[in-house]
Amino acid sequence: MANPTARPLGKRVLLMGTCLCDAFYDDVARATVEVLEHLGISVEYPEDQTCCSQPAFNSGDWTASRKVAKHAAEVFAGELPVIVPSGSCAAMNRHGNLLQFEENPDPAISSLANRTWEVIDFIYNGLGIKTWPGRFEKPTRIAFHRSCHSRGTTTGEAVRTLLSSIENAEVIPFGQQEQCCGFGGTFSVTFPHISGQMGTLKLDHILDVKPDMLAGIDMSCLMHLSGLATTQGRPVPHKHTIQILRDTLVGQSSITNPQSSIHR
Repeated sequence: MANPTARPLGKRVLLMGTCLCDAFYDDVARATVEVLEHLGISVEYPEDQTCCSQPAFNSGDWTASRKVAKHAAEVFAGELPVIVPSGSCAAMNRHGNLLQFEENPDPAISSLANRTWEVIDFIYNGLGIKTWPGRFEKPTRIAFHRSCHSRGTTTGEAVRTLLSSIENAEVIPFGQQEQCCGFGGTFSVTFPHISGQMGTLKLDHILDVKPDMLAGIDMSCLMHLSGLATTQGRPVPHKHTIQILRDTLVGQSSITNPQSSIHR
């Protein structure tokens, strides 16, 4: 495995907001900014950003995917770290886009790949923060779903370590933890029945251990699992890990402005 810290660091970063943050989970982007600012990082948000190119890539339309990827590389050009609150989109930047430009390498694509960090990975491996000074008001059992795109990275370890260090938090194991949730990007659209069955099986294992909260690093996985849970009449509270880090600090002097601004 490559050295997880062999990427640029610094007190200024660029935020790739992701499509799901833009459409459904804006608070995940807000929490990312608030936590990073709490850690002394200045966050800039390039307004011309669109998508990482993964939907077209997964659908096999690499012509369209390359066009979107090149736009992202142009928008995020430079030397600053690019922070992404999504293991899926981070993996697309770091691996998928390199694959689709393998025959005709593009320096801008390679640069973006080499500067991309998933946000929890950045906090843990980039900034070296191994414990989190947060607190739940009461004992909270957390089931952490490690999304498929974080496999082969140290992000899973980072999440478990940081969440476990929060006062009154317990990260609990459950059956078939490494099993896919069934979302799989366009897989859930192409094969909805299989996707739903996979998600239901995953939910069965998660709910068997009676967690107080479901945590993840990909909004797509959380959206899929929470949607199935609600439809099936067994809803489970869920949050992105960065929201948990932010929310357990609220009420302390750590985050004084819950509506932090993004530098554009």
